[in-house]
Amino acid sequence: MSATQASLDVHPDRLLPTQPEVRDVARRLYAATKDLPIISPHSHVPPQWLVDNKPFADPASLLLTPDHYVLRMLHAGGAELSDLGRGPDGPVELDEAAARKAWRILCENYHLFRGTPVKYWFDTTFVEVFGITQVPSAETADAIYDQVAEALTRPEFLPRALFERFGISVLATTDDPLDDLAPHRALAEDPTFSGRVIPTFRPDRFLELARPGWADLARELGEVAGVDTGDYAGYIAALENRRRYFKEHGAVSSDHSHLDAGTQPLDLAEAERIYAAALRGEVTVEEGRAFHRHMMSETARMATQDGLVMTLHPAVYRNHDTDNLERYGADAGSDIPVTVEFTKALQPLLARYGNHPNLTLVVFTIDETVYSRELAPMAGFYRSMHVGVPWWFIDAPEAIRRFRGAVTETAGFYRTSGFIDDTRAFLSIPTRHDMSRRLDAAYLAELVAQHRLTEDEALATANDLVTTIPKKVFKL
Repeated sequence: MSATQASLDVHPDRLLPTQPEVRDVARRLYAATKDLPIISPHSHVPPQWLVDNKPFADPASLLLTPDHYVLRMLHAGGAELSDLGRGPDGPVELDEAAARKAWRILCENYHLFRGTPVKYWFDTTFVEVFGITQVPSAETADAIYDQVAEALTRPEFLPRALFERFGISVLATTDDPLDDLAPHRALAEDPTFSGRVIPTFRPDRFLELARPGWADLARELGEVAGVDTGDYAGYIAALENRRRYFKEHGAVSSDHSHLDAGTQPLDLAEAERIYAAALRGEVTVEEGRAFHRHMMSETARMATQDGLVMTLHPAVYRNHDTDNLERYGADAGSDIPVTVEFTKALQPLLARYGNHPNLTLVVFTIDETVYSRELAPMAGFYRSMHVGVPWWFIDAPEAIRRFRGAVTETAGFYRTSGFIDDTRAFLSIPTRHDMSRRLDAAYLAELVAQHRLTEDEALATANDLVTTIPKKVFKL
């Protein structure tokens, strides 16, 4: 059968167990959770989309260009990122010819995504959101583009209508400490919008003193916070000020990603010395690393005072391809995971705050080897710590199955975070959450079949993984 004759479809039992009796249990568990509201405590969707509520420009700039998962695979297959809508500072505005060209590249290379979660997400989005029945290919690219483009002109495909259609109850964005959060304020004050969209405090670039241009960032931070950042005490006060501002605008968490997971605090005098050296442009790479580790412990201290949940996801070699970074900006697909050690790295933080009643620490990883050896045992002891579910590179069916097996026996279900979609691809949010609900139903059904849980216990757990757990962990 040719690509033009093949029909695109998604099976109702996708990701569920193949054994009939276990699949029946999984079907019942999934049916009980599939329509529950979506809680998305960490995403990268621009809140301005919901403020403006304008039609999306074209299929490529919505579904392709912002998504680093798609970009990296097409780049590996030979595509030029400039042909996919990327410029030196990230996504660029596309005219119709450029958008169609990018879309054709995606469809011509659709086979590259076989076996990946990206194809799973695309297939489900195409079928369930747009009603597409043709398999993407060189022959069908223009027809699919036209069908999606036409849909995007209709009122039911405006951002707010999709937000409601997807059943999103909470959507957290990722925001810079200098952001005035005007879009969040506009949404919160808009009586015609009933959704909840909240910011997330992401201060990484302000905590890494050895990065180029850091002294200017410190001055900007002081200006926005109204605090003199000419010394270490002012810098700490400015960060605390911005955290309060974010919390006043609905934030429930701060997010942190550095190369390692270190949390070793410095003596006050040493922190002051390194900070002063950084302002002069004289800090070393090693001093900068020591300072950001110190600031992880300081962040935990701040969290015990202001209550923001602290999420940590280290161990990514950012912008591995320096030419790619220069030509197309960050988040263009060349970030690569590295190994990470958590037990020793987190010990200083956990020794101080691991059982503090006002700290919630959610630790994510892209290094699967640490789940059963390090993260689950720590989350199974420290009251403040939870294990973040798989995301970024490992938010995939097999990895999620491995995660449940690696973590549950030591930490159970209730020391994990609930699903996190972590996406820039707005239309993939329901598909990603649905994937997680199917996989959890499948895992729980296996426990029922093995007589390790009753079906009532499995049902309660399936509901908690979607509702109770993320609400509690992220203080929603």
